[in-house]
Amino acid sequence: MCTVVIDVHADGTSRLLAVRDEDPEREWDHLGPWWPESHPGVTGIRDRRAGGAWLAADVQQRRVAVLLNRADVLNLPADQVRTRGILALESVAGRSPEAPLAMHGFNLLEVEPGAARVLSWDGKNLTDTRVPQGVHMIAHDGLDDPATARIARWLPDFRARAPQTDGWEDAWVELLAASAQLDPTDDAAIIRDNRPHGYPTQSLLYCLAEVRHDGVDLRETTLPAPAHWSV
Repeated sequence: MCTVVIDVHADGTSRLLAVRDEDPEREWDHLGPWWPESHPGVTGIRDRRAGGAWLAADVQQRRVAVLLNRADVLNLPADQVRTRGILALESVAGRSPEAPLAMHGFNLLEVEPGAARVLSWDGKNLTDTRVPQGVHMIAHDGLDDPATARIARWLPDFRARAPQTDGWEDAWVELLAASAQLDPTDDAAIIRDNRPHGYPTQSLLYCLAEVRHDGVDLRETTLPAPAHWSV
């Protein structure tokens, strides 16, 4: 139940804010080059259990990918289901997923200079949605889906602070901080505690990325406590 805000600019630059929700008991590693043999040159947030990535970037190839889970109709025994953690790694290596997939549902945001898209898998169909110019949000349903409470509540505000100039990170982080004034169990919250909704996940960190024709800037900020903006 992660959340991503992305601005696709006319000059080919894309800027994004990605909030990661995960079980705090599931161990992970901060941004780093954790895959030197299988994916040299790739940096990302590594899930220690499965060895994959929630977010990955290849600076030389100027690609960023973010993985968000979604509901599915997959009907396979658990021992036949593959981890989704390979998706972001393969994506920034230039290998996007193709159906059929023995994986649970996902939204995979792929970003490179001048283009961004969301590949969505529901266990049966894989769809490809281009992200048009402007500011958009994606979570566990479709792009800009108004049925997702946090998108309905916060997308107009993020659009009002479209990152046109230097300092865009501060503007969006200030807005993220404002959103954190909501109770983390609120359906409209971006900084989330999903346990009352039946999931063990809580917001743990956020990343800011800028993808340009001349490179990629990426940084990570860990929250002081799960689902808390401040201590």
